[in-house]
Amino acid sequence: MKTITCVIAILISSLAFAKGSIAVGFDQIILYADSDRPLKTSLWYPTTESFPKDLIADNRAFAGTRVVRIGQPANGSYPLVVMSHGYRGNWRNQNWLAMKLVQAGYIVAAVDHPGTTSFNHDPNLAKQWWARPGDISRLLDWLLERSDLRRHLDPQRISAIGHSLGGWTVMALAGAKVDIEQLAEACRPTPNSRVCGLRGEFGMLEASESAHNNLKDSRIKKLVSLDLGLAKSFSLQSLSELTRPTLILAAGIDIGDLPQQQESGFLAQYLPQQTTQYKVYSNASHFSFMQLCKPGAIELLEEEVPGDGIICLNEPNTSREALHDTIFQDILAFLSS
Repeated sequence: MKTITCVIAILISSLAFAKGSIAVGFDQIILYADSDRPLKTSLWYPTTESFPKDLIADNRAFAGTRVVRIGQPANGSYPLVVMSHGYRGNWRNQNWLAMKLVQAGYIVAAVDHPGTTSFNHDPNLAKQWWARPGDISRLLDWLLERSDLRRHLDPQRISAIGHSLGGWTVMALAGAKVDIEQLAEACRPTPNSRVCGLRGEFGMLEASESAHNNLKDSRIKKLVSLDLGLAKSFSLQSLSELTRPTLILAAGIDIGDLPQQQESGFLAQYLPQQTTQYKVYSNASHFSFMQLCKPGAIELLEEEVPGDGIICLNEPNTSREALHDTIFQDILAFLSS
């Protein structure tokens, strides 16, 4: 009877998606399990409710999306995607991707990493590079054991997606181990100002306790890296030993600090070929993986922080929205395989 009930629930859920009656529910909560590192958590999930609608992740520069605030989760069991933002980013950056994934039948969760998020620049927290992967493991603990969504999650279908420093974070969760001496050696002949210049801020100047390298979370079955940085901080041996399916997506346009050959290409070179997929988007830059920009956003960002206008700069005849559609289809094909 239990098996029949589960099959019926899945069929009903599938029909609801097919008819377009599933909307995106959204909620936020702060996890206080560690008092010195509260985690602002964002949740996107399928819901059959249609109100109250709310506009999220919207401001003068960036376009938001409409969700059902704190809607009742739709019946069924769904694969889970956890997301990690980039350096000084936040949950809004990949809100566009979370929305598309939920509409395709996933539940998505993300945290803002203390010390390296837009909302918290605490230098002491930023230096704890090992804490970022730990944030995602804490998130999984809460989701699977205590959250209201736990009965809707399939614990055998958990994936992790990260952009920039978030891509580095999900690779650490896969078992990639930090080799600070290797990173220092890589920075001597070619001192990339972005990556090498941030080693001190991330606490990667001196070797730390080996316990900080035990960051692997076996609950995560698939990994997606979106134009990551700090790839050369991972030991070659640990990369060669990673066997979980990994999708590496990279920006072909170098904006001067994260050349894909030295970052995403480094991963693709040393990860096992049989479990790794690698794709470079020739017309994408590092920030193409972030949310859509509104007209006038470049000027507004430049006025607030000179140089930040590059976040919304696209190549001529290139649509970020069209890039998002392509990126999403590539991710969905990988997660579904």
